[in-house]
Amino acid sequence: MRILLVEDDDRIADALKEALTDRHYTVDIAADGEAGWEFIQLCTYDLILLDVMLPKLDGINLCRKLRHNNINTPVLMLTAKDSSTDKVMGLDAGADDYVVKPFDLPELSARIRALLRRGNPTLPPVLEWEKLRLDPSKCQVNYAGKLLHLTPKEYALLKLFLRNGSRVLSRSDIIDHLWTFEDPPAEETVKVHLKDLRKKLKAAGAPADLIETVYGLGYRMKQI
Repeated sequence: MRILLVEDDDRIADALKEALTDRHYTVDIAADGEAGWEFIQLCTYDLILLDVMLPKLDGINLCRKLRHNNINTPVLMLTAKDSSTDKVMGLDAGADDYVVKPFDLPELSARIRALLRRGNPTLPPVLEWEKLRLDPSKCQVNYAGKLLHLTPKEYALLKLFLRNGSRVLSRSDIIDHLWTFEDPPAEETVKVHLKDLRKKLKAAGAPADLIETVYGLGYRMKQI
């Protein structure tokens, strides 16, 4: 899943990006409110982490701008302010949740998962396809009860396929979802990650074409 972090403190932004990337999210960073708005116009995000105190366009007004333009992406506000007035302003602006700095990472991760589920109520907490099971809360994947040891990109790739089911995803679709604007790979990189993922699934007992190629179009999960 893709997250936009709008935060002007480089230290906090870098630490959060590292922590969220370790949890298999794709994270773009904007250092001010205007840059955040430009990112939002370029890409569809699953969640926006939004600092309140931002240069150029503050978080409250950016959130209002989102809702005024009918952008309903879940917004989790981050701020050093802890007054009830600030919380009310954030929620009234259209934010879905509010966390005060310094925050506890496990709690922040839990709030993010809750908002992502709320943003897509049809998405179950655990993703399953035949004997394949992916548990986002534990970042664990198993096939027929056998645990798979995946790299972060393999995990994110499999999660993307499971979220989309039988929908065909092109290589460019996959790159848009799983890589940031800063480090887009060549399409050949997608093939390499997919090849390695298929090998690990097959070693666990899955059919070799559980993720099937739709020639000329892309890839999808195959219904057995």
